[in-house]
Amino acid sequence: MKALVIIDMQNDFIPGGSLAVPGGDEILPIINELQQKFELVIATQDWHPQDHSSFAKNQPGKKEFDTIILHGLEQKLWPVHCVQNSQGAEFHPNLKSKKIEAIFRKGTNKEIDSYSGFYDNAHLKSTGLSGYLKDKGVNTLYFCGLAADYCVYFSIIDALKEGFETILLEDATKAISKEDFESAKKTILHAGGKIINSSTLD
Repeated sequence: MKALVIIDMQNDFIPGGSLAVPGGDEILPIINELQQKFELVIATQDWHPQDHSSFAKNQPGKKEFDTIILHGLEQKLWPVHCVQNSQGAEFHPNLKSKKIEAIFRKGTNKEIDSYSGFYDNAHLKSTGLSGYLKDKGVNTLYFCGLAADYCVYFSIIDALKEGFETILLEDATKAISKEDFESAKKTILHAGGKIINSSTLD
């Protein structure tokens, strides 16, 4: 069975939001159309407490996009985004959500960031996504959403490690950095993932 995984299509990641991905709104029609091709559609949602340690404002003397070491891990410092129960954390109003069967929230621990939909960045805590998909009999995952070079990329790498056949729908994602996305695509292919255009799906 195959499933569509929609990563973080939230207001703060879309132009006008606090951590906007360039062109992030342009993929909404593609994602809405894609959902009709899948029996199972799930979504992830960044869901940070206000005092999250990845927010630059919570690290005195640091500014947005600085990099620090946090609990032994390299951490980029972000603008405040996707705070729990805020408008910025809500899915974009143009995202059709009727087919979304389950939502997996990440980044809830203030001490550690969580790019992947499967685990936090230290792989200390699972979101339960892998077990949920395996219980459903899913073996193939198609990924879309934001941002291609962060949360989509790390979710794909974890999906491959969890044993899923994993496919990136390249036209249904946007990156913060084109250069980082090119590097990410090479890593995905090297790790056994596939990259296709959504127009090739039946």
